[in-house]
Amino acid sequence: MTRYTLHKRSHRIRYAAKDLPIVYEDKDIIVVDKPVGLLAVATEREKAHTVLSYLTEYINNGVGRARKRLFVVHRLDRETSGLLIFAKSEEAMHRLKDDWQQNEKIYLAVVHGTLQKKSGVITSHLAEDEDFLMYSTEDGSHGKLARTAYKVIRETKRYSLLEIALLTGRKNQIRVHMADCGHPIVGDSWYGYEEDDREPRMALHARSIAFRHPFSGRRLIFTSDIPPLFVKLVGRIEDQRGAVEGYPGQGSEEHPSPRPSPRANQTRRR
Repeated sequence: MTRYTLHKRSHRIRYAAKDLPIVYEDKDIIVVDKPVGLLAVATEREKAHTVLSYLTEYINNGVGRARKRLFVVHRLDRETSGLLIFAKSEEAMHRLKDDWQQNEKIYLAVVHGTLQKKSGVITSHLAEDEDFLMYSTEDGSHGKLARTAYKVIRETKRYSLLEIALLTGRKNQIRVHMADCGHPIVGDSWYGYEEDDREPRMALHARSIAFRHPFSGRRLIFTSDIPPLFVKLVGRIEDQRGAVEGYPGQGSEEHPSPRPSPRANQTRRR
């Protein structure tokens, strides 16, 4: 098992583009620490300024006609920062995806209020509405099963810092599940409160990821720095690095009623 930790203040960090540090790279994979506000991959509205486009230019040394490609393994929302993996071959991508359920993906989130249950597993089915917003439903034939494990690691009078493990990987899953529980993520202007429009960013960060290398089979663990906003909201945060154990098992699942989030009836921002 090999552990890698990104310290952005280190002068040895390489950057694929401004504010896009490379955490790890070999001939098969590349791991970056995505900043908030940057798309992972292209959309109809934005094709040039994405993590994928910057990394593609980086691996081709800026030569536009070069043919080296990268393959998407997973994604993060534009508003979410943190660790992101790309494969350098189609075979590497398929191997990583085939083993994806064995990976450990840990997020940090600051949510509004304090949770009555300090740990649990939130389970629902997620579906998408006509405005591309996700919502929970009891109809399993209409939505996809989504499971989110969490535990509270710090509390203040206004906020709670959660460590979250994705047990499934659905679009906006963490954001919807926390809103369902009545504790939306700070700064989430889609599923949160009106006041969150004033926050500089959403307080959701892909903190660490552990997986097997697609060819060597070696266990790799990557960890990134905690964003400054999190410290501003909840104070000094003890290093939770590698704390992926201790989540509730099958017997302690919660089933939140699939009610709309505080802003679910509003049109999604584009």
